[in-house]
Amino acid sequence: MSEPRDIVSARDVPSLAEQVALVPTDPGCYLWKDAKGEVVYVGKAKNLRARMRQYVTLQDDREKIPLMMQVVKSFDYVVVGSEHEALVLERNLIAQYHPYFNVDYKDDKSYPFIAITESDVFPAIKYTREKHRKGTRYFGPYTDARAARETIDTLRKVVPICMATCAEWKRARRILEREPDQAAVANMLLSKRCRPCFDYHVGRGPGVCAGMIDTVEYARHVRQVERFLQGNRSEIVGELTEQMREAAADLDFERAGRIKARLDNLDALDDRQQVVFSSNVSLDLIGVYREETISCACVFVVREGRTVRSVEFVLDKGLDVGEEELVGGFLKRYYDETADIPAEVNLDCELADAEVIEGWLAEKRAARVRLHRPLRGEKRHLLDMASANARHALMRYMVRTGYADDRTNKALLQLESALALDAPPMRIECFDISTLHGHFTVASMVVFTNGRPDKSQYRRFKIRAELDEANDFVSMSEVLGRRYAPERMADERFGSRPDLLVVDGGKPQLTAAMAQLEELGLDIPVCGLAKSDEEIFVPWDETPVVLPSGSPSLYLIKQVRDESHRFAITFHRELRDKAMTRSAIDDVPGVGPKRRRALMKRFGSMKRLRAASEEEIAATPGVPAEVAHAVWQALRDAEELAAE
Repeated sequence: MSEPRDIVSARDVPSLAEQVALVPTDPGCYLWKDAKGEVVYVGKAKNLRARMRQYVTLQDDREKIPLMMQVVKSFDYVVVGSEHEALVLERNLIAQYHPYFNVDYKDDKSYPFIAITESDVFPAIKYTREKHRKGTRYFGPYTDARAARETIDTLRKVVPICMATCAEWKRARRILEREPDQAAVANMLLSKRCRPCFDYHVGRGPGVCAGMIDTVEYARHVRQVERFLQGNRSEIVGELTEQMREAAADLDFERAGRIKARLDNLDALDDRQQVVFSSNVSLDLIGVYREETISCACVFVVREGRTVRSVEFVLDKGLDVGEEELVGGFLKRYYDETADIPAEVNLDCELADAEVIEGWLAEKRAARVRLHRPLRGEKRHLLDMASANARHALMRYMVRTGYADDRTNKALLQLESALALDAPPMRIECFDISTLHGHFTVASMVVFTNGRPDKSQYRRFKIRAELDEANDFVSMSEVLGRRYAPERMADERFGSRPDLLVVDGGKPQLTAAMAQLEELGLDIPVCGLAKSDEEIFVPWDETPVVLPSGSPSLYLIKQVRDESHRFAITFHRELRDKAMTRSAIDDVPGVGPKRRRALMKRFGSMKRLRAASEEEIAATPGVPAEVAHAVWQALRDAEELAAE
């Protein structure tokens, strides 16, 4: 594949938009570059000019695009013959340049594979992390090295095959390489020059090193091994069973016994694998779990109805890119490296370029491949299980690497700089108001200590001011006045003075907070976080502060805001539901303790009472028709108020 060429240069024309206007409308790949000329993003397009124009005009609605285009200073592109060729080229360019804004593995280490050296006269099996070579077929990747080695060990008990690390196999290989004309009579040649290896004596090697197996029979072993690694166990069982019967018919009971031992090893392996489908389906299920700037993909490999293996990969993008882009990027990376491609791949989202990817996978597999999004049934259940495994794998990675701690430290330092604080905000307090047209108005106070929720310090407030309608200004003033009153500041149960006060809202909420703090004579750094554009309003500047998309600081401040909102709305609903349940019939004229007990005895719960008709309520012993009508109407009014 040819290297991308500089078609236009930023020195020739004044703007990227004018450069893009000269790009052809053919299919191809584009490479955005920064001021140093380093590739920061690689993409493919059916129409290069139209796709690249979306970037320079910011018509692409992905969150990362505005930030990325601030970095971009130039570009290259490569024209190809079809969108399918563009997809293949895109994968190769990403592997070559590892652009920052493309989805890739978080730790770009080499993963273990099981490989068959098919170019050899007698192909051998090996465990490897090498880059893929011509003439070698790779199965995997595996994220558990032990599982890969155990698979090889079990496999050689079932189908004897040479190991690439065997000294005698290497000697035989050198002899055949020196005398390629003798390959046709290789077993005769090797029987004279080599000796049996240890693996031959224990039944895991077929005796290549001593000329005890010819190339035709050995090739059959290799085919069985490859089918085994692809998950096609039933074919191998059938072949071995037939060989065992033939040996028994020939009265070769020693050979029949060896084959029986191999079948027993295969049965033991099947017992360790979970049966997940009643039919012999073969498919991959890819579940994904995302944090703000990191994620994990888990692949369940199902062959003949059994989970052959599950593998997890930590990715360097998360909620900072769209789910479709994340899943599509992983899909291309994973299947670019593996030769084990099933007829069906199950995902949790629809991909815009699904047809192109299906064509690419079909070409690699030499058979049709379908991308499918299951919505119910066994596949949906297993896909949810894959997503749950991805979540656990990501949590383990974050704990093992200290990722969360490092990110939290960066977030606190970034907030210190962005908000002009004297020190990192080790204690952050955030307030939110929740109300229903002035009714059941409450406030929440959440506390983050060292960047993490400190739930023992959370507090809830009922707003005492009588409000005819929602008034965040009055409510915020009241709750801050109560929280930061001298007696509360001296109360150890409320903790220490905060390093940063965050109010959920924009300029009005910030103004209320500043006025209340000034009245109390307190100098506490304060800011307001708007919901719409994630803008942070500060007292010392009319222009809001905008934290970089995907930054640790933005993630932390949003987490603080969302937690305060959750805590407030939970308390608000709790009060509202209690009030609705308690007063819906208690305030009805004619309903006292006796009639309330009669209603509860007949219907059993408020839920059933609310669902009852007026006639059913009137049928309650001791409840007159006019009282039943009043109860029914009160319940309808309560439902309407709760729905607002």
